[in-house]
Parts: sequence; structure tokens; C-alpha cells
Amino acid sequence: MSLDAALMATASTARGRHTRERLLEATANLVAARGFHAVAITDIGAAAGVTGSALYRHFASKQDLLVALLDRVVGDLLTGARAVVDATPSAAEALDALVEAHVAFALRNRNLIRVYDQEADHLPDADRRRIRRAMRTYAEEWVRVLRSVRPGLDEPTARTQVHAAFGLVNSVADYRSPLAEDRLRDLLVGMTHKALGGGDGT
Repeated sequence: MSLDAALMATASTARGRHTRERLLEATANLVAARGFHAVAITDIGAAAGVTGSALYRHFASKQDLLVALLDRVVGDLLTGARAVVDATPSAAEALDALVEAHVAFALRNRNLIRVYDQEADHLPDADRRRIRRAMRTYAEEWVRVLRSVRPGLDEPTARTQVHAAFGLVNSVADYRSPLAEDRLRDLLVGMTHKALGGGDGT
């Protein structure tokens, strides 16, 4: 059995999936705190409660762990955005739902966002291009919905507003606000709508 096949077989069991999740979570926490190069793969295994031999049944290297982690960041965002758009009957409702979903993701995954910001540019070329393409696709979902809500908005302006909105929301990864989580969420939602040129907000 090839290494790739062995890794897939391990990841397909319930126990394997649970271990994989622990490893990804440990990677996010450690890399967010120290940076990728300062974290040894043994540190990740220890934080996840996984022995070295067990770790290598899931990931061939520390680099593979990082790629899997960043793939999940962008994959979760893109899958969530498509589900939101498909489930809402109007563009205005879809935009509201996209904002709510991204704010919720950012508040729930501060370490993942920090790792993405720190490390995405340092991936192997093929992985970096793939992940960047997926992130652009996610942004384009927003651009399409925003222009449906505001038909007179030109594409470059819409795209600029969308990326500005991402930067605003993702800032929670670097700044620990003293506000209560529900208050912070409401504030971010309102500010994001304003960044997109709307009047909603608190």
C-alpha cells in the first residue's frame, strides 16, 4: 500500500478522524502562538496527545499538517458561503447571511485565521496557488451577491469593499477585544455592512 493510500485509510475511521482533528487543532494553536518554524512536529504530537508513530499515520510531514489546516480554513468558508447563497431566497438575505456566517467563523476560529495570515504565502507553490484560488472563489461569491443587492456597483469597487470587509472581520484574530462576545459579534456585523456600503449596523 502506498503512503497516500495508508494515510487515507487511517483518516477514514472514526478514531482516525478524531485523532486528525486533534492534530489540526494543536497545529493551529501552536503555530498561531509561535510561528510555523518555531514549532516542531513533536510539539504538535505532544499537544494532541499523539505519539510520533501515530502522527505519521495521518500526516507525512509538518508541512502536510499546515497545508491540511489551511485547506480546511478556506474550504469551510467556501462551502459555508455556497450553502448560504443556495438556502436564501433573495440577494439581500444572502448578503446578511454571508456577513453573519463570516463573523461567526472568525470569532470561532481566531487561531486558524492567524495561521492563514502568517503562513499562506510560505506554502509550496502548487498548494499556495490552489488555496489562493479557493479564497478568490469565496470572495467572488460575495462580490456577486453584493452586486445583486446594489446593481449600480461596479465590479472593482465591489471587490475592494468585500476584501476590506474580510480584513475588518478577520482583525479579531490579532486584537482581543474586551467586549462581550455577543456585543463584539453585533458590532462586527454592523461594521461589515457599512464597509459593504450598506446602512445596517449598530
